[in-house]
Amino acid sequence: MAVNIISYNINGIRAAERKGLSEWLREAQPDIACFQEVKANDDQVDLTVYEDLGYHIFWHSAEKKGYSGVAIFSKEQPKHVEIGCGIEKYDREGRVIRADYENFSVMSVYMPSGSSGDVRQDFKMEWLADFDDYIQKLKKEIPNLVISGDYNICHQAIDIHDPVRNKNSSGFLPEEREWMSQFLDKGFIDSFRNLNPDAKDEYSWWSYRANARNNNKGWRIDYHMISESLQDRLNKANILQHVKHSDHCPIEITLS
Repeated sequence: MAVNIISYNINGIRAAERKGLSEWLREAQPDIACFQEVKANDDQVDLTVYEDLGYHIFWHSAEKKGYSGVAIFSKEQPKHVEIGCGIEKYDREGRVIRADYENFSVMSVYMPSGSSGDVRQDFKMEWLADFDDYIQKLKKEIPNLVISGDYNICHQAIDIHDPVRNKNSSGFLPEEREWMSQFLDKGFIDSFRNLNPDAKDEYSWWSYRANARNNNKGWRIDYHMISESLQDRLNKANILQHVKHSDHCPIEITLS
């Protein structure tokens, strides 16, 4: 049986819902939806509209109001749901949630941005090291992982509209791109790039400035990273650029 998984940084679920998020979900009908930047506590949102679509809803909000937060909406009841990664400074910011199923686990992850300055860039680099350690340990326990979310990193020049001018921009720094390379080398696959090795101008985020989305001046910073053990089950990976509830768009994969 095929499983369709979407990941979507919705930049505030209440704002996205006003733009028709639940109507789109009703049409798209993913089996699992991983959301980032929900920017609300679950008691601040009318979730019945999503429950009526057949979803079990799992939520990890940040302590700070209106900030960060991740969620997983799942048609199938998971065997177990893990809230957070067990590292307090990240769990306070609502960055990781995991749902465990029979043959694999799915994570919704919102990695920090470093674009606001040096302090947050340093925090981001700490996160990358700690997250790597966390995943390497977790993989021994759960070998089939789908790590979906906003990584806030463009891996290669093909993933960004202007690699030359952005070479010193947070999200495309050499050390961030190197982290991504070594993370993949430890047993993960960039699902979209695996099935679409030469696809250009395929982005998942656009600045609100300078009409960037209409001109498709974007960045591919959202990923479904899957364990190499799942490669034979990967049969679709798309970026849904036509879907507009956020400054990001959804990305999807299908596993057989």
